[in-house]
Amino acid sequence: MSHAEDHEGSRRDFLYYATAGAGAVTAGAAIWPLVNQMNPSADVLALSSIRVDVSGLEPGTQLTVKWLGKPVFIRRRTEEEIAAARDVTLSDLPDQSAENANLPDGTDASDENRALDEGGEWLVMMGVCTHLGCVPLGDAGDFDGWFCPCHGSHYDTSGRIRRGPAPSNLPVPVAEFVDETTIKLG
Repeated sequence: MSHAEDHEGSRRDFLYYATAGAGAVTAGAAIWPLVNQMNPSADVLALSSIRVDVSGLEPGTQLTVKWLGKPVFIRRRTEEEIAAARDVTLSDLPDQSAENANLPDGTDASDENRALDEGGEWLVMMGVCTHLGCVPLGDAGDFDGWFCPCHGSHYDTSGRIRRGPAPSNLPVPVAEFVDETTIKLG
């Protein structure tokens, strides 16, 4: 093997490596916008946590806010609504899980585990029916809670499914009181 043949092999190897490197950089530059589009948009990131003023909410009324593109029901319940929710036997519930992001998985669906405060006056839930994603109507249904007219799901005054095709209770998002009149979602 002559010196010229050895030198030619090195040049060929360099061209292979340079072409492969340029191809990898080009592929990465082409794929990056596709991957980057899956990141949340700026408006979603800005709303990952919101504060809601509930100072004007009277007992027996409800406020609906939009959070992460979905409705959230914030209800200030009356003593009668709290009593009705706490009188339910857990074995009567189709879904016996609290569905509360503030509590560990497996927590039971008692009203105390779904309310935002110890007294049970404040209830915060995602306002999306767990059957097909419709928005239930408040102060309606056979249990005086929420009713989804699309397919007939009935929720009680604690947002627990009682009758209909919905498989689970309305979920409780991460929420907390930051002061006496402000609830922070997220």
